[in-house]
Order: sequence, then structure tokens, then C-alpha cells
Amino acid sequence: MQILNKADSPAAEIDPNAFLVIDNISKVYPTPTGSYTVLDGISLNVREGEFICVIGHSGCGKSTLLDMVSGFRQPTGGEVRLQSQVITEPGPDRMVVFQNYSLLPWLSAYENIFLGINSVWPNKPQAEKDQIAREHLAMVGLSEAADKKPGQLSGGMKQRVCIARALALRPQVLILDEPFGALDPITREELQEELLKIWTEHQVTVLMITHDIDEALLLADRLVMMTNGPAAKIGEIMEIPFPRPRDRAQVMESPTYYELRNSALDFLYRRFAHDDVE
Repeated sequence: MQILNKADSPAAEIDPNAFLVIDNISKVYPTPTGSYTVLDGISLNVREGEFICVIGHSGCGKSTLLDMVSGFRQPTGGEVRLQSQVITEPGPDRMVVFQNYSLLPWLSAYENIFLGINSVWPNKPQAEKDQIAREHLAMVGLSEAADKKPGQLSGGMKQRVCIARALALRPQVLILDEPFGALDPITREELQEELLKIWTEHQVTVLMITHDIDEALLLADRLVMMTNGPAAKIGEIMEIPFPRPRDRAQVMESPTYYELRNSALDFLYRRFAHDDVE
């Protein structure tokens, strides 16, 4: 079974009709000692409704890559296109969920979600905005916590609010920057299941950074593995063949699961072990 596709060439074939296209982008920063290349020749086609996980060692430019999809940063070379439109700035069609929650501490869970809705759709009727906020709180199981402020919520509950806030704006692309990295293992597994359920129901396109191979194998359609920085590239792309909807126990009992896991471990900890970088 073919499980890995090499994708380490700037000349990787681009599909102009793909939903999201990362087209030969690079990112270079000037420094007192000369130019520093973070990313070099990254190309990727993403299908609508696809769930992509990006993995690689610290410093390989994963967050920089997703920042260019979100519009927070601009590539030095190449471009990112969403439905053939070049991304030049942030927009509500691409919502980001960070690891550190990014909630306003003086607002309740409901108010944090409502604020985002009101910012994007100020002219919607108040009742409709209220309904959207409450529907998305219910979607992540937090209706009873609507009036609680972030300081009164657990880490998992805060991240649920962030996911609800992002999805309430009905984005075309949901960008997740290691959203479960600060959570304990039990809460992390609970939110993985929650995310799978939400993604199955809404089929939003997802780009997610993770350091957890098992998480990626459970969630993703494809796993994009980055080489080490500087001048990081896409080293390989792993196709994850498990049928959906996915059940954690069934996935982990599959012989294919261990084959995929070992291949990813080999890429990260033998071929691109961090100690190899000078």
C-alpha cells in the first residue's frame, strides 16, 4: 500500500481549480547577519472539506505557513489562493483557533462569541445574532456555561468557546494552531472527539498544526510532514485511509494504523531528527 507521497519540490504540480492553493511560497526575514529563510518552496493543493494536519519539529515554520493562509503574514515569494482569490489580509472566511484560547477575560462565554458575530455581521437582527451565538454554544456543550467568564472555565471549556466562536462566523477554512497542546490527555481526547463530530456535521476545510502523531492519524485526511528549518519544505505527505466516521478504538486496532505511525515516527525522529540540525 502506498502511504507516502513525496512533495519536496517547488515544482510540485498545482491544481488551479483546487479550493485552497498554496503555490510555491517562501518566507524570508532580514537579519543583521543576512537573510533568514524560514520556508522555501511550499506547494499544496487542499480540497474543499478536507482535514489537513501539519506536523514537524519546532522551528520548521508550521505556524508561519498557517499565518500566511490566515492572512496575518504575507509570503516573500509565491501566493496563497482561496477559491482562486489571492489572500492578502485576514478575513472571516478563515478563522483561527490558537493554543492560548484568546478570549477576552471580562466577557462571558456567550459575549465572546456574540462579539465576533456582531463584528462580522453588524447589520443582522439582534435576535438572529443571539440565536447564532447560543446555537454554537450548544454545539460544543456549553449552554449552561453561557454566562461564565473565562476565569471560571476549565482549559477544555475555554477551547470549546474558541471553536464555537470560530465556527459561528461560518468560515470556509478553520485554522487550528495546536489547539489542544495545553490540555491534559483526557480533556485532549474529549476535544478530539468533539472536533471530529463538528467537522463531520459541518465539513469545513481544516488546517491544523499538531505535534501529536496519534492525533493526526485520528483526525486528518492527509498529514503534511515538514522538514527542519531553516528553509523548511514539505518533506512528505501521508494519505490517511481510515473510513469516516472514525472510531478511535477501531482506528488504533488497525494494522495500517501502526504502519502509518511508524512511517511518521521514522520521518520525524530518524530522517529529520532535530539533533541533526546544526
